[in-house]
Amino acid sequence: MGWIAFAGFMMVMLGMFQVLEGIISLANDQYFPGAADRMVLHLGYTTWGWLHLVGGAVVVVAGVGVFAGQTWARVVGTVVAVVSAHLNLVFLAAYPIWSTLMIGLAVVVVMALTVHGSEIKAGT
Repeated sequence: MGWIAFAGFMMVMLGMFQVLEGIISLANDQYFPGAADRMVLHLGYTTWGWLHLVGGAVVVVAGVGVFAGQTWARVVGTVVAVVSAHLNLVFLAAYPIWSTLMIGLAVVVVMALTVHGSEIKAGT
């Protein structure tokens, strides 16, 4: 149960970080040091803000579902963590250190949910 609890906790925490990043991007598009046109996808920071805000909210809900032992939450959590890693890869030019940390933590969450996911049913 340790890895599943870790995955659920990390999902809630990372989702909150994504929501915070989205709010910052929506409130002040000059906050990030990189220019939006330097990123792989040429989207404005307002668009990125909404993507991070909605994606983060989905991750938080899935994280709470993982704590509750829901199989759908493990599936959604895995998919959303992979998508989050990809979004942060694209966002790398805007905020390199933060994006790298988010990618690494998303990979750990995917590992915890896929490798240790059956532990939740076994109760071990």
